Amino acid sequence: MTAIDLTSLRASLEGAIPSEIATCDAAGIPNVSVISDVHFVDPEHVAISYQFFSKTRANILANPWASVLLKHPHTCAQHRVSLRYLRTEHEGPLFETMKAKLAGIASHEGMSGIFRLLGADIYRVMEIELVRGDLLPLPQPPVALLSALRASLGQLRFCRDVDSLVATLLACLEREFRLPHVMLLMADPSCDRLYTVASQGYPESGVGAEILPGQGVIGVAARERTPIRLTHATRDYLYGRAIRDALRASPMAAQLETEIPLPGLSQSGSQIAVPILGPAPGRDGLLGVLYAESPEEGRFGYDEEDALMILAGEIAAILRECADAAENAQDIAPPVAAVPVTEGQPLTIRHYRADDSIFIDDAYLIKGVAGAILWHLLGTFERTGRVEFSNKELRLAPQIRLPEFSENLEARLILLRRRLAERSPHLVIDKAGRGRFRLNLARPVRLIEAEA
Repeated sequence: MTAIDLTSLRASLEGAIPSEIATCDAAGIPNVSVISDVHFVDPEHVAISYQFFSKTRANILANPWASVLLKHPHTCAQHRVSLRYLRTEHEGPLFETMKAKLAGIASHEGMSGIFRLLGADIYRVMEIELVRGDLLPLPQPPVALLSALRASLGQLRFCRDVDSLVATLLACLEREFRLPHVMLLMADPSCDRLYTVASQGYPESGVGAEILPGQGVIGVAARERTPIRLTHATRDYLYGRAIRDALRASPMAAQLETEIPLPGLSQSGSQIAVPILGPAPGRDGLLGVLYAESPEEGRFGYDEEDALMILAGEIAAILRECADAAENAQDIAPPVAAVPVTEGQPLTIRHYRADDSIFIDDAYLIKGVAGAILWHLLGTFERTGRVEFSNKELRLAPQIRLPEFSENLEARLILLRRRLAERSPHLVIDKAGRGRFRLNLARPVRLIEAEA
């Protein structure tokens, strides 16, 4: 055990100030090099980026002992950390986290394309020594994270459905955490991608926008099930044409006119994406991703990462509770008929069976499960005049092809409701009680089953 806790030095491991590493070869000849990244793994281990075969790399393979000088970016304190090399990881969550961090550092230093992570060298911390104490006071953090977390968890625990969970979460992130630019994405295991359920702080909501695993900060966090944090902007993790081209080339790709742009800041200085993980039989536990960004560089540190991961754990638990509650809701909604709508130009609603995409008056609305849900509701209304439905009957409708896990339905209904609010004021879905909702039409509809 060391006298100084490595956790208390995490700010010195952010890469804001480069560190030096001292090693010796097999003959005892020393070498000192500047390194761009020392990464906190846990209280007893750090990882150092392996970018090319340097003298440092050769030395640790011959002699596993090293010493690193850490410098605090705010107080100027210095600590010497004695290390022993254990192994190198070339893939996985730690590798991807360090790869993203290194890309941000490289971009900040004007070294994009030069810094390229080949591996994450794992070291055991043997001893920590204080070299120089604080010279400057530690600045006040932008947010009292423990207070923000306590307030947010207290409010989220009152949520009884996914709708209120999403609204409360966004409000807490802005009010308590002072994060005005955020997105919540849910995982769709049926087509191996994420879709945007809600956002705030952007000119366009981007509700319905999709991300493939591995694409950008959000996609890497989803694929590796680990938080990904960029303290500096980097083109390596920007969203844009690369993601659009990947979606178009995927087996379940839609036409470009069915694409919903992902929102984002034009000048993003910091980004963080944390996975929402929860136990679910038959799949790997990814429920979604919580994403935040800021125009300010260095906005997100290890403490923000910890707090948002705790918040994500609470979100996962509430999602499971909401799904269980919805399962016990009324089976079939009562046959409430609509008042006939005869005035106004009919809405032409076109459905493409191949991907369940929906167009209203030739304007794209939504596709996938959300599109199948809307088409089922409209078809039922056309046949029977019924306008009130239950969540449970949707789960039992085979034509919707809903994934097995019920929280996906709740999120899809939120997505559909928000897209309709943005794109079609004459067609509204309102809540009508626990596990029930109502279809409200202000104009007649004309349904067309179109060929692909």
